Amino acid sequence: MPQPAQSRHWWKEAVAYQIYPRSFADSNGDGIGDIPGIIEKLDHVADLGIDVIWLSPHFDSPNADNGYDIRDYRKVMAEFGTMADFDRLLAEIKKRGMRLIIDLVVNHSSDEHEWFVESRSSRDNDKRDYYIWRDGSKGVPNNFVSYFGGSAWEKDDATGDYYLHYFAKKQPDLNWDNEKVRTQVYDLMRFWLDKGVSGFRMDVIPFISKNFAFPNLTEEEMKDPGRVYASGPRLHEYLQEMNREVLSHYDCMTVGEAAGVSDAQTPLFVDEARNELNMIFNFAVVMLDRDGWRWKPRKLTDMKATFDRLDKAVGMTGWNTVFLGNHDQPRAVSHFGDPAPEYRVLSAKALATMMLTMRGTPFIYQGEEIGMVNYPFTDLDQFDDIEVRGLRQDHVETGRVSAGELLENLNRVSRDHARTPMQWDASTNAGFTTAQKPWLAVNPNYLEINAAAARADQGSVYHHYRRLIALRHETPALVYGTYEDLAPDHETVFAFERRLDDARLVTAINFSREPVTWRHAALKGASGLVSNDEDRGAAIADDALTLLPWGAVVLKPAT
Repeated sequence: MPQPAQSRHWWKEAVAYQIYPRSFADSNGDGIGDIPGIIEKLDHVADLGIDVIWLSPHFDSPNADNGYDIRDYRKVMAEFGTMADFDRLLAEIKKRGMRLIIDLVVNHSSDEHEWFVESRSSRDNDKRDYYIWRDGSKGVPNNFVSYFGGSAWEKDDATGDYYLHYFAKKQPDLNWDNEKVRTQVYDLMRFWLDKGVSGFRMDVIPFISKNFAFPNLTEEEMKDPGRVYASGPRLHEYLQEMNREVLSHYDCMTVGEAAGVSDAQTPLFVDEARNELNMIFNFAVVMLDRDGWRWKPRKLTDMKATFDRLDKAVGMTGWNTVFLGNHDQPRAVSHFGDPAPEYRVLSAKALATMMLTMRGTPFIYQGEEIGMVNYPFTDLDQFDDIEVRGLRQDHVETGRVSAGELLENLNRVSRDHARTPMQWDASTNAGFTTAQKPWLAVNPNYLEINAAAARADQGSVYHHYRRLIALRHETPALVYGTYEDLAPDHETVFAFERRLDDARLVTAINFSREPVTWRHAALKGASGLVSNDEDRGAAIADDALTLLPWGAVVLKPAT
């Protein structure tokens, strides 16, 4: 069966790796990761076969939200190093045949940015309209809520007016309706692209357009305000202008963080004919078991149906990302796999098998390639995340929820699980730092789970990632092939086919601790390409595939 023609782009063929600099590697012993530390560890990333590194914010920041509150967009955070360090990082990445994309955080700035300092000084200042201010004489403008707790409006003492902040009060939202703001943003984008970066991951980019009538959220909208915040009237006008003014002039890659974006809205961002973004991070899969800050059980069939919906949403003229973790999510093995000692490695490999054979650009988060798991928090005081402080204030301190209930849920969903330091070896603090105390505690399991041990073991999670990435690079069907779920109703097996012209591959994974046999006509005469356990992962007999607990295999069906 002929397949629809699909445009070829390097960013479709790439495998990306996210580095959270604060937690990656500390070179100077201050307990905080930095750019020279990243440079020292680049071979670990390059040896995986990675094509693109996404570097989380490295800009000058007072760190109200760990760098997502930017004080100076053209300056490197002092804790991370200097601009000379950044230039050397970029050069070393390119030397290893990789590219670098950086965060673009332009829905909001820090309240310490010079624009906001001027904006809040008086109602007549020429930077006043760089942000979103409302008359304070009539009280809070509406019932918008902040993602970090409380109202999204903050009253400012200087003039008595309120400014909007969808996130922390130290992260005031920029006014994109002001053409001068957009001009400034486009100029800073050119600054970094001219320096040699290959694109941007765009933080909460659907939130940049506001409905300036500011109607109150309904009771239902209060449960998921992102649906409203991501539906501003001029959003796509702005993205098309950004593409026209900046992105179309560079061979670059763009991926938008797309909280609040529905399946139906997705093509508006990524359809190539619209000239907006290359792809977005849709959170439908990673949020399946979330009810706000609460964890809820999910079924494998729900996850499979969600992947299928997302693939159908972009069709053949758009493109998806594939990811299970990032700096805002718990560890993938604890979230989707099985962190029990006897299943951790198998399930980490199973998740890698799924992610690296699906349709879309895969994004690996630091530590996934060695099977890192959630941190065993025992007290709310151990968390660093500003989001946790807001939840504690809104729920525990008001008496609505016990500290124990909040802790139980955070141990499943907190962002801090992903932010604990990278585990490099079995030395003190996992080799992350020589400081006595890192900025966030190292997971105590680092003696067993660390990069040095993984690299030395050919059967490790790390080397499974290497084999899968190599397979993806040499197999066009795993990039440009169609995607079809072969077992949508099976409760424990996730099996799908990738097809490009006459080339076909089938991935099958057992998401359980029990052996399972799955039958399908595509299995007859199939041969194995990759297994997550060569000794006990899977066995084929006629049209039946037996998968042992957390077994995963990539097969080539008979022609």
